[in-house]
Amino acid sequence: MSLRGNTKRRGMMAEMNVVPYIDVMLVLVVALGMLAGCGDKKDSAAGSSSADSAKASGDKYIIATDTTFAPFEFTNDQNEFVGIDLDILAAIAKDQGFEYELQSLGFDAAVAALESRQADGVIAGMSITPDRQKKYDFSEAYYDSTVCAAVKADSAATTLEDIKGSDVAVKNGTQSAAWAESIKDEYQLKLTYYDDSAIMYQAVKSGNAVACFEDYPVMAYGVSQNNGMKLLVEEKDEFATPYAFAVLKGENADLLEKFNAGLKNIKENGTYDEIVAKYTETK
Repeated sequence: MSLRGNTKRRGMMAEMNVVPYIDVMLVLVVALGMLAGCGDKKDSAAGSSSADSAKASGDKYIIATDTTFAPFEFTNDQNEFVGIDLDILAAIAKDQGFEYELQSLGFDAAVAALESRQADGVIAGMSITPDRQKKYDFSEAYYDSTVCAAVKADSAATTLEDIKGSDVAVKNGTQSAAWAESIKDEYQLKLTYYDDSAIMYQAVKSGNAVACFEDYPVMAYGVSQNNGMKLLVEEKDEFATPYAFAVLKGENADLLEKFNAGLKNIKENGTYDEIVAKYTETK
């Protein structure tokens, strides 16, 4: 009986000793957890600060572009993504010492990425318009896209006078169509509208139209690729459309400043002219 009584007492004493021990351990665990939590919070804050200063620390800019708008961006026969826009951007980045990640999304998706802050800038043959200037800050124009008239490669025509009174093809909603409309009475032109450049060119090559009106850089590149056409005349003044690099209004001013500075430099050192000639030289 004494033995059992002593055993019972030791059990009671053990329980009494374990309870404060457990309490102490719980306090230590909670305290350590709070310290660890504070450490995590500090690291998280540091990470947030790092993300906020990503541009300042030299991280890559995200630049969105179109998928196909030759000669500004397109995939060539060697399956390389190339074009005036891409070469200009690369030359400016090299001149200004910044890195970027290019995302080929399509024009509408590129603009959407910019507006949702998934991209820092857009270069995609984007023309400067009053409506766009309300939402974006533009660089200095890096290209003035003029318009032109073109005829079949073996045509004897060399001036607009030579196509006077003829059926001509134009593309809906373009500056080149606006030019054709502005001179149709003077040259007695009969305009037929098309939605697609390739179909418009085919109308000329098949004899359904004597000439077509198109954006100059698009036609010049096509002629350089032996598309069966030849340039007739270029309109350089009234219907020119400036293309520029865009950022969201009030944001990425540093990127815009670098683009403008780099553009100025590559124009001065001849790199710009080499790039444009590479894609628009028709001879």
